[in-house]
Amino acid sequence: MHPLHVNGLTLQLPGGQFLVRELTFRIEPGEVLVLMGPSGSGKSSILAWLTGTADPRICASGDVWLGDTCITSLPTEKRRLGLMLQQDYLFPHMSVGDNLLFGLRGGTRTERLAKVCDSLSNAGLEGMQGRDPSTLSGGQRARVSLARTLLSDPCALLLDEPFSRLDTAMREQIRRFTWDSAARLPVLLVTHDTFDAPEGATILDIGQSDAVGPVVRAEMKDAR
Repeated sequence: MHPLHVNGLTLQLPGGQFLVRELTFRIEPGEVLVLMGPSGSGKSSILAWLTGTADPRICASGDVWLGDTCITSLPTEKRRLGLMLQQDYLFPHMSVGDNLLFGLRGGTRTERLAKVCDSLSNAGLEGMQGRDPSTLSGGQRARVSLARTLLSDPCALLLDEPFSRLDTAMREQIRRFTWDSAARLPVLLVTHDTFDAPEGATILDIGQSDAVGPVVRAEMKDAR
């Protein structure tokens, strides 16, 4: 695995307003960087720029690297960045298994099916490959969505408010599942809730000038 490195990112709206100026950060494999800030501060625009899907009206400069490879100019599908959003976007006309097979390339169909079964088993969803996504609970859908993202073999994981639609009990369970599953990847998390950040994460508030971290979960809970 390789670090994810953003160097000198500047995002400017058509009217001249700057969302981000000269943002630089580096996330090593196994590390989590948490982006926080008020609505409109540019958090989602940063993720869109990283994945190559930013609004073309936004003037952007800077570079993003995976290890020694600059991926700034690569098309979205070649950047190998896994993205998990607040909405899971499971295909309603496909079974759970077919949702996981979507985008999974390489190997024989038997080998791909074995990967799907292993992924479901690791997510605590063994035997659910034939299920209709509409019959799943919110937590089950979240796990399927993350499993599908990880099956694409990303080099880094981008998370945009992935836990916000879950109730309190399920949110904690899916957090643990996510951090266990992504333990070897560099992870960039956008959230409004500091409790979404795992212990040891670094918080970068893009509404302020400096990063805050690392996060010590027990101390944060005590402080509240």
